Amino acid sequence: MDHDPQQQLSDQKVTAADVAKLAKSGRPALLQNCDLQGLDLTGFNMADWRFEKCNLSGVSFQGALLERAVFAGCRAAGARFSSATCTEARITGGDFNNTSFRGATLAAMKISGCKMIGADLSETRSIGLELCDVLFGLALLPGLSFCKTTLRGVDFSEADLRSCDFRETEFEDCSLRDANLAGCRFENADLRGADLGGVKLVDARRFKGALISKRQAADLLGQLGLFVQ
Repeated sequence: MDHDPQQQLSDQKVTAADVAKLAKSGRPALLQNCDLQGLDLTGFNMADWRFEKCNLSGVSFQGALLERAVFAGCRAAGARFSSATCTEARITGGDFNNTSFRGATLAAMKISGCKMIGADLSETRSIGLELCDVLFGLALLPGLSFCKTTLRGVDFSEADLRSCDFRETEFEDCSLRDANLAGCRFENADLRGADLGGVKLVDARRFKGALISKRQAADLLGQLGLFVQ
């Protein structure tokens, strides 16, 4: 996408007034290496904007319109995207630890190569959400649907995954170690590429209908003192 030169900011400290001026034009903006730390951008229209290597730590994007926005290599720890519209947005790389997307619309959003430890995605509308190489340790993801998707390099260690839908989901180099899987559905899921560490045999019924490897089965049966050859 081509950007009007007046709609670009680079290598500077940005104020909420600067962002408001750009948003008022109604045109997409490109921000590169800018510092927006702690700004209140609640409700701003930033559809199609692109943020590259910006400091977004503690920024409030609550209720903002971020359709098709791109966040590339940004530092956004503690940022708040609650109730924001992030349809078709992309996060590539960067630090989004402890961010809140509670109640946001994440339909068709793509997140890759990103740290989202402790992030809160509760009550989101996330049909078509795509994840690849994401650290979701200790994150809150209850009720999300990953039905019929492929998850690659996603670490859900100790995450809250209660009532998530993993039916027909394929796991590749993923981790569910010590995650809260209460109420999850795994029918016809392929779990051979998932670390199931911490799962007890008494909880294995949660994986009813899923495909697991001989090694995973042996680990579970080992809890009964049985060995698979």
